[in-house]
Amino acid sequence: MNIKITHNWLLDYLETPAGPYDLQKYLSLCGPSFERVFDHTNDYSFDIEVTANRVDMASVLGVAQEAQAILPRFNIAAQLKQNPSQLTFKELGTPTGEKKLEIHLTDPSLCSRFAAIVLSDIKIGPAPDYIRERLRMCDIKSINNVVDISNYLMVSLGQPTHMFDYDKLKQAKMTMRESRPGEIVKTLDEKEIELPGGDIVMEDGEGNLFDLCGIMGGDNSAISPDTKNVILFVQTYNKRKIRRTSMKTGQRTIAATYFEKGLDEERVEPTLVYGVQLLQKYANAKINSPLYDIYPHPYTPKTISFTLHDITRIMGVTVSEKDVNDILGGLGFGLKKEGDTFVATVPSHRKDDIEIKADIVEEVARVWGYHNLPNEIQTTTYVKQPKELEQLFLLQSKVKYFLKDIGLHESMNYSMVSAELLQKCGLDPYAHLALENTISEETKYFRQSLIPSLVKNMKDNQGKKDVLKLFELAKVYLPRNNDLPDEQYRLAIAVTTDFSDVKGIVEVLLRDLHIHGFQIKRSQNSLYAPHVQAELFLNEEFLGTLGQLKQAYQLSNGIEKPIFIAELHFQTLIHHYRIVPLYQALNPYAVIKLDLTLPCNKKQDFSEIKQQAFASSEFLRTIDVLSQYQDKLTLRFYFAAKDRNLSEQEAKNELEKIKKNLLQ
Repeated sequence: MNIKITHNWLLDYLETPAGPYDLQKYLSLCGPSFERVFDHTNDYSFDIEVTANRVDMASVLGVAQEAQAILPRFNIAAQLKQNPSQLTFKELGTPTGEKKLEIHLTDPSLCSRFAAIVLSDIKIGPAPDYIRERLRMCDIKSINNVVDISNYLMVSLGQPTHMFDYDKLKQAKMTMRESRPGEIVKTLDEKEIELPGGDIVMEDGEGNLFDLCGIMGGDNSAISPDTKNVILFVQTYNKRKIRRTSMKTGQRTIAATYFEKGLDEERVEPTLVYGVQLLQKYANAKINSPLYDIYPHPYTPKTISFTLHDITRIMGVTVSEKDVNDILGGLGFGLKKEGDTFVATVPSHRKDDIEIKADIVEEVARVWGYHNLPNEIQTTTYVKQPKELEQLFLLQSKVKYFLKDIGLHESMNYSMVSAELLQKCGLDPYAHLALENTISEETKYFRQSLIPSLVKNMKDNQGKKDVLKLFELAKVYLPRNNDLPDEQYRLAIAVTTDFSDVKGIVEVLLRDLHIHGFQIKRSQNSLYAPHVQAELFLNEEFLGTLGQLKQAYQLSNGIEKPIFIAELHFQTLIHHYRIVPLYQALNPYAVIKLDLTLPCNKKQDFSEIKQQAFASSEFLRTIDVLSQYQDKLTLRFYFAAKDRNLSEQEAKNELEKIKKNLLQ
């Protein structure tokens, strides 16, 4: 998960002399990774990677809390100068007013905390310059003061909020429930989303859905220039349901990335209070309702005990008691000592990732500095790779470098493709394994062939070069009943030259792998043009196919030139591959070459001609195709004996026998 914050925004909460590049250097060593620093005219912004289980870090305040613990380790002073997370409802006095809300939570497991308040006399307008500018540097579009404050709260405190137009809420009623399969909700971005069922939604008093909870609000409750009364709504949801809905509907929003990781219920209270204060200051808001706070299971602080010996045993180094106190105290842990035992009170925002003693040691270790641990590699015993795995990687590397060296370029694609791409190649998507909760329809179906992906690569690269030659070596996934898919490696090649070229590439590859005795036979593959295709076999074992992509599929994929493709079963290549060729003694006797032109029988393939020819003569060594013109095929035959020199007349007699058999 990545977030963006600005330097000046961070300094609102953190007092430190550290500059932006100091923060990048030192925090990246021990905490959130500052991947990039952007220099703006009057500020800097940071692109920060936050580990998935540390959503508490994904905010300005979260980064400030980390900096407070980490920077002193590098002799740079740092402490929080304000902490909005300490705000309480007491700051609001006793909220009252004429606006009422009727709130129903049908199942407490949907929402662990639900807080709301109505604010009136709202004046919609632009947000203050500093809020708009900070949001802009964080790639968040400014809309108006109310919506901008909602986004500002999310980035500041890591707690998404929502603002509803109170007057659009029918009967001032909010019912949180699970959706029914097939229900439709229209979101703020004007998309109509059909819900799979079991999603957390909000319904008004007339049965209208006005919020796809945790993901995006409804269009029918949106803030508009005419809004006068606003519901400020802060909550924490069942993270599994938010994740499920987001993946099944394909709606990936910033709010969803927060809620699906599980948020701190204790952060709801200060976020609502801070939100009211900002709306009062920048939108003329006045509290006009009681405060609604549904919190059935308040957080009970948990404690974990450990000793300095535990830290030394796990880290392998000695850490002083002072360092332990400074590190854990800086991270917000309460700490007291009972004899030789420390008792750490886990802050609420760390309740989901601090469970056992080792988690405490990990916190000490990362802030103390993994880079400070001794560089001692333990003695290990060499474990030999399984022979099959070694063969696979060796041959993969050999084949890739060979194809590169003869002018092909490697493609690398996702293992999943779209239904549209499969259909454009005449394949049935429903015969393929599908991801149930794909994040995109473009990566939904597991490939059973590499050809559709290579066809797309050819389409994407056409016009960039006159001649394209691509290959891919990757897995395909074949369905098996009541079992995991059968994963097989395939090698696919695609060129824009001609059939002879792709056939030649396959033949020279097999020759380089010292694989001989392969046969090329006619085939009837619906993917290829009817008369420009073949199957390959090795000792009757199926090796693969090659041919010209059928014109209908060429056109459906938007490809201008004909393309010629081969797809080989890589495991078959591994089975027949030889490191060195078989020894064949040189024949010391003369070879006689004779040519023969035959009528071209389109129903007879070259492998059948070779089979008949070799069966006709014991002196025949090999055959080459010289030319094919109209209905004539010209072949060159090579004759030699193993124990003497053949005469030319003997060779001609052998050729006559071959001709007779071929013309029968």
